[in-house]
Amino acid sequence: MDLSGLREEYGRGGLDLPDLADDPIEMFERWLQQSLDAGLHEPNAMVVSTVSRDGRPSSRTVLLKGVGPAGFVFYTNHASRKGEELAANPRCALLFPWYALERQVRVEGVATTLDDAEVEAYFRSRPRGAQLGAWASAQSSRVDSRAALAEAYARAHERFGDDGPVPVPPTWGGYRVAPEAVEFWQGRPSRMHDRLVYRRDGERWVVERLAP
Repeated sequence: MDLSGLREEYGRGGLDLPDLADDPIEMFERWLQQSLDAGLHEPNAMVVSTVSRDGRPSSRTVLLKGVGPAGFVFYTNHASRKGEELAANPRCALLFPWYALERQVRVEGVATTLDDAEVEAYFRSRPRGAQLGAWASAQSSRVDSRAALAEAYARAHERFGDDGPVPVPPTWGGYRVAPEAVEFWQGRPSRMHDRLVYRRDGERWVVERLAP
């Protein structure tokens, strides 16, 4: 398959220092709102990249479920591959690929686990089916068949029924990624893209432009 001819010329906009907010979280929220306003499919979808103890990288898509001055929040099973890798090495990277707007945001930072109260509050907000699914799925473990997954879900449904609270599974929780660097990338013609990066310098942020 020859993919060498697949290309698009980017030209929806540009990005310069006067366009930036004072801090990267404010700037991220601005771009996220623009993605929502543009009707992008799941604009809170992000790629989370982690590294194993022996240096093997892995990436997967999850949903951003919170953002604020302290960082970016997502939820998962601590016993999953990403959970085990974050336990061994909390440094990770996030990528928000907003292709339709010719934009991406890259985040490098350190993940910490959320406290039980925050996890409980979010778990309660999930649809009941997703709550049962968290009990049915031992995330990242080998499964014999799709039927085995269905049986596990049926057991969870039988255990907790259709009413009443579903407790948070003991291995289920969340992470907050405190950013150390946040890059805003805007596509430009002739591949001369704009790349502006906020980097943490003590208590303040400094911004630099990178070559495309």
